[in-house]
Amino acid sequence: MCHCPRSVVSGWPIRRKFCSFTEDYAKHRVSLSWMQRAVLTGGAAAISLANPFRGDMIACLGETTGASALSHCLREMMATAEGRRILAEKPRISSSTIDLSALKGLPEGTVGRIYRDFLDVNNVSPDSRTPVRFVQDAELAYVMQRYRETHDIFHAILLMPTTMLGEVSVKWIEALQLRLPMCLSGAIFGAYRLRLRQRKLYLEHHLPWAINTGIRAKFLLGVYFEERWEQPIADFHREMNIVPLVPIKIP
Repeated sequence: MCHCPRSVVSGWPIRRKFCSFTEDYAKHRVSLSWMQRAVLTGGAAAISLANPFRGDMIACLGETTGASALSHCLREMMATAEGRRILAEKPRISSSTIDLSALKGLPEGTVGRIYRDFLDVNNVSPDSRTPVRFVQDAELAYVMQRYRETHDIFHAILLMPTTMLGEVSVKWIEALQLRLPMCLSGAIFGAYRLRLRQRKLYLEHHLPWAINTGIRAKFLLGVYFEERWEQPIADFHREMNIVPLVPIKIP
């Protein structure tokens, strides 16, 4: 059963559909013995290292190795009223829960418009995130799902494109904040795939910025982005203690 309250952002209705995540997760959840988990982890790790574009294997690795990190994320979210509201309502981010056309009508330089423009420029969709299957606790499973569905928003509000350099930079911030092993391995091994010019930018600018941001910024997974679409990005950055590496250009 879905309850669909609507809020109005700058005159445009934004759909906010709260479906039962627990019920949805029950359809996909796969129970594993410790042996099955070990074999799955080893296989996913090997395939991910050989082919970092295998998103399914990276997602699998994140689930089988992330229990401790997800518990940390849960505690961080529980520490703030905003985070507790996310956990209570369990919102989802997809084209069926977010009115993307309304976001496109928001003023330039707002969180929602920047996210919408990011989707267009990088040709990505909020519907591309796979459901969590191998996290046994439903609450931790939602935390993992929330991370997957906000990953593109992280890119957008950090003004980082989906290039290898941008991805590695975001992964460092996620690794420091979320402590997920898959984020740390992605940050480390992804850097080895950078071209010479990218590596210079990475070492001199992106890596120091990402480490500083990961340490100083507020816990981004505890941000209820759906309630902040209208917020100017400059105000958002100030509130979150984020100093963007790339200045935003607003015509």
